[in-house]
Amino acid sequence: MKADTHIGSRPLPAGIQTFSTLRNEGCYYVDKTPLIRELIHRGRHYFLSRPRRFGKSLLVSTLKELFEGNEPLFRGLDIHPHWDWSVRHPVVRLSFGGKVSTPEHVESTVLNQLYDIEVEHDLKSLPPVTSAPERLRSILTRLHQATGRQVVVLIDEYDRPVLNVLEDSEKARANRDGLCDLYSILKDAEEHIRLVFVTGITIFSKTSFSSGLNNLTDISLSPRYATICGYTDHDLDTVFAPELSGLDREKIRTWYNGYHWLGDQKLYNPSDVLQLFAEREFDSYWFDTGETGYLYRLLKGKNITTFGLEKKRVDSKKISRFDAGQIDINALLFQSGYLTITERTQDDDGQIFFTLDYPNFEVQQSLNKGLLEYFVQSDLNVAEQGKGLVGFLGKNDFPALKEQIRSFLAGIPHQWHDSGNPGHHESWYASLLYMCFRTTQVDLKVEESSSHGRSDMVLLHENQVFVLEFKMVKDGTETEEGLDSAITQIREKRYAEKYLDRGEPIHLIGMVFGKKERDLLAIRAEQL
Repeated sequence: MKADTHIGSRPLPAGIQTFSTLRNEGCYYVDKTPLIRELIHRGRHYFLSRPRRFGKSLLVSTLKELFEGNEPLFRGLDIHPHWDWSVRHPVVRLSFGGKVSTPEHVESTVLNQLYDIEVEHDLKSLPPVTSAPERLRSILTRLHQATGRQVVVLIDEYDRPVLNVLEDSEKARANRDGLCDLYSILKDAEEHIRLVFVTGITIFSKTSFSSGLNNLTDISLSPRYATICGYTDHDLDTVFAPELSGLDREKIRTWYNGYHWLGDQKLYNPSDVLQLFAEREFDSYWFDTGETGYLYRLLKGKNITTFGLEKKRVDSKKISRFDAGQIDINALLFQSGYLTITERTQDDDGQIFFTLDYPNFEVQQSLNKGLLEYFVQSDLNVAEQGKGLVGFLGKNDFPALKEQIRSFLAGIPHQWHDSGNPGHHESWYASLLYMCFRTTQVDLKVEESSSHGRSDMVLLHENQVFVLEFKMVKDGTETEEGLDSAITQIREKRYAEKYLDRGEPIHLIGMVFGKKERDLLAIRAEQL
């Protein structure tokens, strides 16, 4: 039964992005000030990319309070004895949260925020016709002159005006160009600036903002600062220890842990953990707050399913940048938080590659469920379909498995089968079953390599091993030939060899799909 409130000893900071509110209300706080102190000591110009709701705004708020010298808020934190509280710097903080969608809207949003800064610091206002870039330049100069201290510039969600219109490349470029004019001021006003810290979701290529942001040190993939946002296992076991009572600790790790930016530890998205502690139920809290429509449309338009995204090896440079109008799907999925880095390798030429995969079960289940439901555009309950398929496998009820798959395929619209002829290839059906299986926690391996080739799919479930091979035939007259081919391939290519030492039953399963019938024609299962 769902609890009405959390059971811990302190208030949960769910949804709180303001450092002063969090501290004044006595909320739980994971002390990020050791990393903040190191950051400030080592440089002056920084950029950080993290997925949405990962704590970027709270980090920006913390920097604001620190440089403004609000000493009481930092008592008991690591940085407190190491900071000169007598020195206070003026802060210019700009944020682009909300539905900023045109260059004119970008301009008015910035001008309104700059006006508030002028009022706060009692600066003489400039004529309203002044452009946002020129007004920012003026404020930096006047604040430095008025206080005798260089200005700290904090920009939160720098890329939101571009992301809001990403499907319209013309508007996206127009907003990018307007932002570029604004950000160029930060380089020109170097003498007036103590620190620049910019956050966003995307790592836009430096050529996109060439005159504005190319002097920033990008710490998005710096192992040194990998944990500057998010929670570690240690944080949960210490800071949030009072909240863990009654919750399965390993299940928390499976559902929510796994984000990785090349540091030594994997991370939790704070919004997931805080919602779990408040609700006492496991659910897709972070995923369900995202706007996934654009992502689904993009994947469908390219005939891409999640089958080809798992354990994807990509050039590190391609996922470390993003440009309006030139969307790399791997970069989008990684920077948005739907995939994370699981391995870093370097070839003999020095080129660095990353292996991308789902960060955790929440994303694995939700992305596959959501994308498949978007594909089929029907009331098909994908999660229940997945549970049914896994259940029949576990019971070795292969006739029922066949009927379940046929029922599932019957729910897919004809026009989607015909789109780009995906239904004419066995990989299309493999990808549909893959997405169904991925809505469950079954141990699924795709294109597993053996010494002689790669199997289509392997499932480890109920202390059994299931090796699946898919074949496409022209029509039903070739069904038996297709089944023979599938089973023979599994045996000859020794796909099951690596699982022999498990001492568990191994099932070799061939599935034959008809190009004409666009359906599953037959299943054959043999035990090794």
